[in-house]
Amino acid sequence: MIDKGKQVSLEYSVFQEDGKMIDSNVGEDPLTFSMGTHQILPALEEAIAPLDAGSKKRVTLPPEMAFGIVDPEAFKEVDASAIPEKLRYEGAVLGVQDDSGNQYRIRIHSIAGERVVVDFNHPLAGKTLTFEMKIISVN
Repeated sequence: MIDKGKQVSLEYSVFQEDGKMIDSNVGEDPLTFSMGTHQILPALEEAIAPLDAGSKKRVTLPPEMAFGIVDPEAFKEVDASAIPEKLRYEGAVLGVQDDSGNQYRIRIHSIAGERVVVDFNHPLAGKTLTFEMKIISVN
């Protein structure tokens, strides 16, 4: 059992529903986090809580337990001039900062003349994801 506050190091790979791997740290430095602080998805913390170092776990999460469902309110229309010209294409990802200094990644959803629709949803919103994890250490 991994108690709250313990430092956990793990290897992971993330797959979309079609089996395509979209992220992995296998063969690289492990992801290290403090258990119970929601530095990773809460559903993943719950899944690995009963494990020990060396254990492996495969978990499939629906969008609601991963990065959320696609929120139609997160699509905003802006003037094309607000977007750097080299990033004015569908699928482009931009980093933006709000007045409080919080940083976000947004995606260009569509372009119609001088109007651009940007998507503030997480890039993995609406996706069912499978995580393959191996606990490297618990301290």
